Amino acid sequence: MTSQKTVLLPEGHSKPIGRYSPGIRVAASSGAGLVFISGQVATDDHGNVLSPENAREQARVVFGRIEQVLAAAGGSLADLVSVTIYLTDVRRDFPAVSAVRNEVLADPPPASVLVEVAALAETGCVVEISGIAIVEGES
Repeated sequence: MTSQKTVLLPEGHSKPIGRYSPGIRVAASSGAGLVFISGQVATDDHGNVLSPENAREQARVVFGRIEQVLAAAGGSLADLVSVTIYLTDVRRDFPAVSAVRNEVLADPPPASVLVEVAALAETGCVVEISGIAIVEGES
């Protein structure tokens, strides 16, 4: 099977500070593509943290950023097949993040992993989410 990788860097996203892409779309010969979305945090296009320490608002921003990456690949949140959520305080923040996840993700919901971490790369960020999607058609 032949595949081609396309970097997804939507307008309004901050430039990655390391050697990674916000998203990668892998086109397969069938026309569908796998989209791998790097961990997204609640920052603006200049890298400033939005809603520091507020898990609910950060989750909204993060899912919005994931939605932008998927749109750049010709997809939407409905195309997600897996998400991994990283929280700095599961006991405190899980209810708020879960509520946002339940609001924005359609049925059938994607597979999901939740992990508590000691810290995230950006000070003030308490939520990071990565994902994998299958997007039909060419982008």
